[in-house]
Amino acid sequence: MLSRQDIFGYEPAQQFNTSVAYFSMEFAVDQALKIYSGGLGFLAGSHLRSAYEKKQNLIGIGILWKYGYYDQIRDKNANMAPAFTQKRYSYLDETGITFTVQVHNAPVHVKVYLLKPETFGSAPLFLLSTDVPENDYISCTITDRLYDPNETTRIAQSIILGTGGAMLLDLLDMAPDFYHMNEGHSVSLNFYLYAKLRDLDAIKKRVVFTTHTPELAGNEEHSYSLLKEMSFFYHLQDHEVKSLLGMDGENFNYTLGALKFAGNANGVSALHGEVAKQMWGHHSGICEITSITNAQNKKYWEDPVIARAIAAGTSDEFMLRKKQMKANLFKVVADQCGKLFSPDVLTIVWARRFAGYKRANLVMQDWDRFMKLIRNDQFPVQFIWAGKPYPEDLGAIDLFNDIISRTKPLKNCAVLTGYELELSALLKRGSDVWLNNPRMYREASGTSGMTAAMNGSINLSLPDGWVPEFAKNGLNCFLIQPAADGLSHEEQDRLENISLMNTLEQQVLNSYYNDEQQWVNMVRQAAADVGEAFESGRMVAEYYEKMYR
Repeated sequence: MLSRQDIFGYEPAQQFNTSVAYFSMEFAVDQALKIYSGGLGFLAGSHLRSAYEKKQNLIGIGILWKYGYYDQIRDKNANMAPAFTQKRYSYLDETGITFTVQVHNAPVHVKVYLLKPETFGSAPLFLLSTDVPENDYISCTITDRLYDPNETTRIAQSIILGTGGAMLLDLLDMAPDFYHMNEGHSVSLNFYLYAKLRDLDAIKKRVVFTTHTPELAGNEEHSYSLLKEMSFFYHLQDHEVKSLLGMDGENFNYTLGALKFAGNANGVSALHGEVAKQMWGHHSGICEITSITNAQNKKYWEDPVIARAIAAGTSDEFMLRKKQMKANLFKVVADQCGKLFSPDVLTIVWARRFAGYKRANLVMQDWDRFMKLIRNDQFPVQFIWAGKPYPEDLGAIDLFNDIISRTKPLKNCAVLTGYELELSALLKRGSDVWLNNPRMYREASGTSGMTAAMNGSINLSLPDGWVPEFAKNGLNCFLIQPAADGLSHEEQDRLENISLMNTLEQQVLNSYYNDEQQWVNMVRQAAADVGEAFESGRMVAEYYEKMYR
């Protein structure tokens, strides 16, 4: 049996002694551990880093994905293509723990690994795998791919994370004070707890929930009959689940179920908290929904040299370091795209999880105006795009490849593949402007702009997600004016493209090329305003204050 010293290697700080198990389908702890897809994982990784720095009594529960999410490569035409390569991690500790979880009324063997805190500077993280010889082929493949497209495999993955994670804690004799579900993927843990406690109120005292998805279609649900067949409800029948939670209909919604099991829940920005209340507040029996704005770990993301240059306040020192970081990024551009970018040219980056609502091509909406912008010799610009579409999202992949195709002849536009932690850091450090233009109210938080601001990149953004809590237009960022609510998507795109281009042409270019000191002042103000408010040390302390009570 693993001792507490074996797992933590440190004693928790007194103010963070309440024990927490943090369940997440993905964790972006380090580039070398490829068990994440995008923002949810980036957030969970920063949560574990800051929990470690503050010596919180928190452990992570996740899954060891054999093939990760996917490797983003190029085909023979230089278009994006997904590849699945088996990963091996010699630095994970084999705990010697193997146990079984019922999936589809059959025992599935689960092997447990541990990422120790000292490896990457994170709270301890237990990772579960079904890739063991005792399992049949189908059971072995449950933990092959993060967000597998097969419906029954996805359900099985949630059972391994939720039910399996809760069972592991009992095996370790580590019943936590709080079970924290980071998104609804682990909601099955509540059915395991109910089999033990037989009391919904007792579960509510132990469970908290963070929702990240501000659109109904993005909240996972499956039919009650299939979930029952898959053993998702542990020992409960589907009619017992409906009676227990006051739910009906044909489908069980993970988010709604989590809101009914949890004692507290939160959205991940002030705006998202309000959106979540509008989405779910009409359902009876749900818990209170508050908000804790996401944040990122400064120690991990911030370039210390740029931080010193920003603090010094002199434009020469800052511009010198920024050009050095741009040169590092541009080596990747040259290697992947055969294009030589200049550190002296304003560089705009759009990089994040590649989904349709994030509108990677909004700047191209008026192609003639876009071409005029990138051919402007007086105020030259360079554009870089990067991001990972879901490997089965053919529409998003087509959009990614369309941007590649349209920009291939343009020497000052590049699309990069391999968007993971290291490339993300290079882009934030090497960009002058961080572009963020999602469809309004669809971005729950959007933390990439925080880490960009930590590295001397100015946000050019619509006021969605975390941005309204940060933005001082013209002082620490440039805001894109959103179109009126209720318009068609086509009209929103048209109007917000106009606002984006006006802001670029009239404010961003003029400031960068004609008033260097104003630009540096904006950089300094942005870095100061990101400060403690959007650093994950604040966030993890706030979870203890608001949620783990």
